[in-house]
Amino acid sequence: MPTYTVASRRGLIDQEHRRDVATLLTDLHAEIARAPRYLVQVIFHELEPGALFLAGTEAPEGHVWVRADIRSGRSGARKTALLEQVTAKVAELLGLPPTNVWVYLNEIPGAHMTEYGSPLPEPGREEDWFSALPEEVRARLDRFP
Repeated sequence: MPTYTVASRRGLIDQEHRRDVATLLTDLHAEIARAPRYLVQVIFHELEPGALFLAGTEAPEGHVWVRADIRSGRSGARKTALLEQVTAKVAELLGLPPTNVWVYLNEIPGAHMTEYGSPLPEPGREEDWFSALPEEVRARLDRFP
């Protein structure tokens, strides 16, 4: 956790840009939400024409939707900064106007999810959680910057 799901029309975000967006979202989340990078996941969904509608009409091309499921417990200022930075920087990276990047931030208590076989801690308790993981999992996660 967090999980960022990026949806766009098929072909809008090529493989190179996917890596760039994934790195950007990981960097922003680690910096602003102060979560370990090894918890950040990014999933891309490509939608076929006719698969997305706004107000009952097929959505125009050139839009990106980012849904961010994050652990609850961050301040309003951090959440606002995350929303603003994700919107602006994804738009810049993809050459889109910010009005075409829609971001949704959803909070879930850490105790309501598991990763690596263990319920997640509240923000700020990651070191204790990490220390309680099995040694082989810690070794795998230590490889992430």
